[in-house]
Amino acid sequence: MNESYSSGPPLWLLAELTYECPLHCAYCSNPTQIGNREDELTKEQWKQVLTQARELGSVQLGFSGGEPLLRKDLPQLVKHGRELGFYTNLITSGIGLTEKKIRQLKNVGLDHIQISFQAADPALNDAIAGRGNAFEQKKTMAQHVKAAGYPMVLNFVITKQNIKQIPQILELSCLLNADYVELATAQYYGWAFENRDHLLPSQQQLEWAESIVNRFRARPPSQQQPHFIFVTPDYFEDRPKACMNGWGSTFLTVTPDGSALPCHSAKILPLEFPNVTDKSLKEIWHKDFSFNHFRGDDWMPKPCRDCAEKALDHGGCRCQAYMLTGDMYRTDPVCSKSPDHHLIQQAIESANHPRHPIKERRRVADIARLKV
Repeated sequence: MNESYSSGPPLWLLAELTYECPLHCAYCSNPTQIGNREDELTKEQWKQVLTQARELGSVQLGFSGGEPLLRKDLPQLVKHGRELGFYTNLITSGIGLTEKKIRQLKNVGLDHIQISFQAADPALNDAIAGRGNAFEQKKTMAQHVKAAGYPMVLNFVITKQNIKQIPQILELSCLLNADYVELATAQYYGWAFENRDHLLPSQQQLEWAESIVNRFRARPPSQQQPHFIFVTPDYFEDRPKACMNGWGSTFLTVTPDGSALPCHSAKILPLEFPNVTDKSLKEIWHKDFSFNHFRGDDWMPKPCRDCAEKALDHGGCRCQAYMLTGDMYRTDPVCSKSPDHHLIQQAIESANHPRHPIKERRRVADIARLKV
């Protein structure tokens, strides 16, 4: 990294409470090896993490997983985060959520709930989720979340499996009176990378889907509708995204076992990442080798090193570069200037003609834990 580089605070803390989940979506970006429940941080350890992050200057706190509702201590952690002054956000599948839990989370100060759907059609939704009656549960809980006074925030992960349902997804979002809807094409990490050939839509499909969304947005103002955010996959761009706004600059993830990461997927890299049970977050954020490793631009190879755009995309995604080339220092192959850009073209071609069966994410949750 640059000797003169000075990192600001980690404004956004993502607390991945558990990797266990009642669903096993093929596009899941969680690690393919999820570890053991016994290795998860305790409630008191999580409270220390939240306290230290707030002292560092974090303001946004996301509780995710897996399925964070599987942690029975979630309300206590939300309460602690709110008392510290965080804006708190629950990112959930909706499975395991009840009216009682919504009221309980509201009472302890939860600010925001985001519910994910897999499709607009119940049968397809449940097939992708790998769980019967998931759609009806999600739909009912979305309505209760809205009734409780929360902003209605929905997330649909768009893949080849459901992209033809974009018109129905837009209509469902309106039916549920959503405020914000993220139409997020899958990002290819974890299980999604393993199943990329079966998930990556064609460019024609993506252009069609985005045109439908744009036409929907252009309806008369009198027809109240959600704010739709359409996120395209990197694979069809000429330049990579500014991954996490730059390595170790804004986002901090803590995994169920306490590993501290500069991004959700960083653990796939051949780096040794610190654990919050061994070091304070302050030491990790400012001094740890792994967090400093890709800060600044001294680490960059050509063509990034000499590129006028390097301050915009920071060399792209280190995880994506590693997954596609085997070298975490390479220019992100998404970039048309990358000598490895042909790998993206090969990936698109493979997605047009998938040869291997889809790999299902193993469902590891004890479903009995979902009961109130």
